This record gives sequence, C-alpha cells and structure tokens, in this order.
Amino acid sequence: MPGTTFPPFPDDVATVPLLIIDYELIKTGNVKEIDTLWNAATQIGFWYLKNHGVDEEVNKMFDMGVEMMDLPLEEKIKYDKGAETGVSAGYKALGASAIDETGARDHAEFLNIAQDDALSYPIPARRTYPGPVNARMESTIVPFIRKSAEINLTLLGVLNDRLGLPEGTLGNKHLIDRPSGSEARCIKSPPTQEILSEKASIGAHTDFGSLSFLHNRLGGLQVLPPGTNTWKYVKLIPGHAICNIGDALAIFSAGILRSNVHRVLPPPKRQASFDRWSLVFFTRPENSVILEPLTVSQMVKDAKASAPEGRYDTGTSAGDWFKRRVMNRRIKNRKGPETWKESQGTEHTGGLV
Repeated sequence: MPGTTFPPFPDDVATVPLLIIDYELIKTGNVKEIDTLWNAATQIGFWYLKNHGVDEEVNKMFDMGVEMMDLPLEEKIKYDKGAETGVSAGYKALGASAIDETGARDHAEFLNIAQDDALSYPIPARRTYPGPVNARMESTIVPFIRKSAEINLTLLGVLNDRLGLPEGTLGNKHLIDRPSGSEARCIKSPPTQEILSEKASIGAHTDFGSLSFLHNRLGGLQVLPPGTNTWKYVKLIPGHAICNIGDALAIFSAGILRSNVHRVLPPPKRQASFDRWSLVFFTRPENSVILEPLTVSQMVKDAKASAPEGRYDTGTSAGDWFKRRVMNRRIKNRKGPETWKESQGTEHTGGLV
C-alpha cells in the first residue's frame, strides 16, 4: 500500500451528506461547532472530523498493517482466540465471521490491538501479538491509540455536557487505565469477483461501544439513513476521519444519541480492483460498567420515560455485552439463525434496543 495511488471516489454513486466537525473548534468550546456535533450525533450518528492531528500516526498504522497482513496465514492464525474465548484482541481471518443470519461469511481480515495491551506494553494485559506489531508498538501503535483516545474522550465530554450529565460522568466510565474493550483495528478486504453485487464485506451492524474514529483508504462504507431503506455510501474526504456513535452511548442516553446501522461493501467502481484498507479506534466503556440509561440527567430520564418500558435496561455489563457479540459473530460458534440474533446490539431495531 505505501506509495499506491488509488482512483478517486466516484461522483455518480449515492452518498450520505454527513456534517463536518472541526476538532480544533470543538476543543476551544465553539458553541456553533458543538451545536453541529450535537445535530450529527442525534440525527444520524455519523460525521466527518477534520483537523484531528492524527494523519502521521494513521499513515504509520497502515504501514504496520501491511507488514502484519503479509505474514503467512499459519503465523497470523496463531494469534486468533476470539471464537473460543470471546476476546476481541488479536487476528481474525478472512471469512471467520458471519455477516447475516444465513451464515454468509465476511470478506475481511483484521488485527485488533487492545488499548490495555498497548498501554501496558511490554507486559501483556490481554495477549501477545505478531512480530511486526511488537516492532511498532512504542513508535506507532501507542501514539495512535493515545491520540485517538484523547479525541474520543474530548467528544464524549462535549456530549456529556449537552446531555445535562454531571461533569465527567461519561469520562469516568471510559478511564483508559481500567480494563475495557477499547481497541485499534486494522482491516484489509481484498478485491472480490462480486464487486457488482450487494454482497457485504462486513455485514450490517451497529458498533459495540461508545465512539468510533475511522480512517479509510478506499470507499465501501455505507450508512442506512434513519427512516429509509436505501443504503448510501460515505464519500471519502482527504484528511477527514469518520466518527460514529456506538451502542453504549445510545443506551446511556436512552436513544437520544443514535447508534446507526452501517455496513461495508466492496469499493465502488474503479476502486474495486484494489485492496481496501481501513483503520479504526473504538472507545468502549470499562468492562464492569453496567449498560443502562444515565437518568441522573433529566433529559435522559425524560427520554427513557417516553420509550417502551425496559427498552434500555440491558441488565448487562459492557464487558459481557461485548463478549456476547464477538463470540456469536464467529462461524465456529454458529448453530443457526439464533446465533446471529445473539450477536446483535441495537441494529435490529434501527438503532434502538
């Protein structure tokens, strides 16, 4: 991938008009920019983020991903334990996960690096990693994770205040020195002969955690706008990350913040003949945090009261919620359509539990 020139994103495919948020303005407390972020987070749950300052780290992470994915499969597969244990950290092979209730297989391989492991390196908190990962842990991976976590926590702080929560409420559920499912993921989807079909590389889903911070090298990400049944691509804008709300924030806010359904298809048009690379950092609550509405906020309390009884009372911790979803996506654990149902978060109800 280094030095590769990709065809531009095509102008003749349907795209979703996401709002653009300037991170530098968010950090200064600019009221207009915060209003724009709030609108994005409550209406579609996706937005572009510019001036985030992580471009150098992103490029280095993609270089690390190429080195990792070039290893022989028999070497990479040594670091895959997700099907047996529900641990997300490590390697997932092409086709190892289901994309729908029929058991159709995904078309992506990826490496997850736990935030816990990066920040405790060289002492493993979750697991060990292949050589190319260890070689770049301190120079590349740790800086990327620290900067990404800082950005997501800053955005969480803004959303915390707009929800009317006591200062630091959301931040205290995402402390980086506590065990959590937060992780960096590098994804490779090779070209497929089914580029003109609707076969997804990664099936329709909502994200497990609170906030996702995404960087793509090609198109393919699609969002299902609320109230419609028509998928639309997210157009790539150079220098802009793509951010989105996950299930945990939807539950904490009793549906005020939207965890929206999305999927990944092969890249559109001329881009389809290239490997598709993505990089994402997921901020997730600490494993012990119970997923329930934060009714200390009157806004959230009112939203919960107007929803069907029990809709947002999951009765589970963030760690158990995450483990259930990881294990039930894996083909090795598939028993039938009920396994797929057990892998779901809020996507089966359009972003509402």
